[in-house]
Amino acid sequence: MSGTVVLQGGGPFKLHDELDRRLLATVGADRVTVLPTADAFERPEVLIAAAMSWAERLEIDVEVLMVMSRPEAMDEGAAAVVAGSRAVWLVGDNPIHLRSVVKDTPIWDALKNVLDAGGVVVGAGASASALCDPMIDPRGGALALGLGLVTGMALVTQSEQITPERHARAKKLANVPLVFLPSSSALLHTSSGWESIGSNETIGSLPG
Repeated sequence: MSGTVVLQGGGPFKLHDELDRRLLATVGADRVTVLPTADAFERPEVLIAAAMSWAERLEIDVEVLMVMSRPEAMDEGAAAVVAGSRAVWLVGDNPIHLRSVVKDTPIWDALKNVLDAGGVVVGAGASASALCDPMIDPRGGALALGLGLVTGMALVTQSEQITPERHARAKKLANVPLVFLPSSSALLHTSSGWESIGSNETIGSLPG
């Protein structure tokens, strides 16, 4: 993998403009493909509106792909759009749904193609946790099968919002390195290793 996986703690299209500009400049992208898959049962229109405002600030184009179900993730046309992108953002608050929709589909293969071609794939908030394997199951805090763009670690996003009880439970249940990532922070993984943006609490050593 020659591209960059970015795990943002939260605040998609609001808290990371400086980092986002840098990422897009690095890969030479003036267009971003947005997958609001993890908000299929919430209010994806809110994320889409935020993405459009973000695009105006950064002076880029955004293409939103409404891949909300597994049959839609099997669509070769949608996968071709993703594969042809230099930059893809995955957003939304239901990591279980994101995993069940895209895992082992043409969309998933396309995301890996973006990275193989040196592009950037960004997950924000709960969608970031789903990009890891294992991931934190938000229903109870146990470890679950994740998508695995990053393996051997788990991620607690929006960590500034969790209760002390959930913090302690996540630490107790984790059998891999664990990162508590606030909304305003991020982790970047490239072929050269890790870069941390902002503060986080890391338990254990991150995988190479």
